[in-house]
Amino acid sequence: MPQRGKGRAVNATRDLGWRNERTTQGLLALAIAMAWIYLAWMAWGMQHMDAQVILMPAMSDWGAVDLALVWVMWALMMAGMMLPSAAPMLLAFQSLSRRVSPVRPASHTLAFAGGYLAVWAAFSAAASVLQWGLLQWRLVSPMMVATSAWLAGALLCLAGAYQFTRFKAACLRLCQAPLAFLVGQWRPGPGGAWSMGWRHGADCLGCCWALMALLFVLGVMNLWWIVALTLFVLAEKSLPAARWLPRASGAALLAWGLWLILRAAV
Repeated sequence: MPQRGKGRAVNATRDLGWRNERTTQGLLALAIAMAWIYLAWMAWGMQHMDAQVILMPAMSDWGAVDLALVWVMWALMMAGMMLPSAAPMLLAFQSLSRRVSPVRPASHTLAFAGGYLAVWAAFSAAASVLQWGLLQWRLVSPMMVATSAWLAGALLCLAGAYQFTRFKAACLRLCQAPLAFLVGQWRPGPGGAWSMGWRHGADCLGCCWALMALLFVLGVMNLWWIVALTLFVLAEKSLPAARWLPRASGAALLAWGLWLILRAAV
């Protein structure tokens, strides 16, 4: 009888772990889908100048409400762009959570995701203020596209040069090794999960901030540009064997940036 009761407890724990994992996968897919639906909606609204539908910020002379709307736009854009590449880490955390005793509930994975997204929300605040400044200086258009070849070239060269740095390489290695990160950074409780998510978000920010700045080059709400950057970030993190990818992309970005600068100087 004791053995039978123990077996039932093990099966119940295993079932709880699997339910939590399925819940996590569903919520992650829903969050990514909602973020991308919002981005497509916003891009369509900007193209058609339908401010009433999408609550766009003013095209100039921003107030506090406009700045808040731009922050929401950036925060949701970062969620849509970064969550796909963070999915392996989140799923690895959930998988490990169902193997520990006691089993960590799905809410701990949500706390992990919350800590991760908090880093990108902070980045979004900085990007919103930067966008406001660039708009005031007439360096980006009201449609959020760089109007200065010098600015576009400088951002491309910055992102290209950053691809060759040791700091970029170190952050990228941390993002490419979910299990090593989790084993080294494991913390108990929901607070520990949030802290781990924050740390992973900081690693991803260190890896990708310069690439995200490229949104100012072809348009913050250029949906094709957003998709291209998202796929590139996903490839960088998902293909650790492709060590040539950061350097090849860095060389291409440097060449593109220098070409824009030289063309502007002539």
